[in-house]
Amino acid sequence: MDPSSRQIFVELVQNKVLLITIYAWAITQTIKVILGVIREKRFDFRWFVGTGGMPSSHSATVSALSTAMGLYVGFDSALFALCVAFAVIVIMDAQGVRRATGKQAEILNKMLDDIYWKKHTQEDRLKELLGHTPIEVLVGIACGIGVTLLLW
Repeated sequence: MDPSSRQIFVELVQNKVLLITIYAWAITQTIKVILGVIREKRFDFRWFVGTGGMPSSHSATVSALSTAMGLYVGFDSALFALCVAFAVIVIMDAQGVRRATGKQAEILNKMLDDIYWKKHTQEDRLKELLGHTPIEVLVGIACGIGVTLLLW
């Protein structure tokens, strides 16, 4: 590893804002997997990287980033404002657009079931759990802010 690469690596592992953001994502994904195991009575590795579910790791990640940035540079800074704007967009997408897409997938899957049982054709099922409910988003936000305040 050359000196400049080593310096970049050192800076990355010392970046408190980045580390807290990553920790918030990892902790939230782990909670999601644990809740999935409890609910489904089985383990599915895809829960670590999949979308949807309780709590929202998207919301936790951007909330942790915004909170950590506010603590680092000040809540009156333009950088904090940028993080909050980014967080709002991601949270709205997690709760709104992707949730609507999941509902459409659910309806299309029901239509495909009807077609299949009428012996017309069989298609692969579409992914239904894409977005988050409002409570999943709120719990995700709370996880992100909580992790940041605990680790700061």
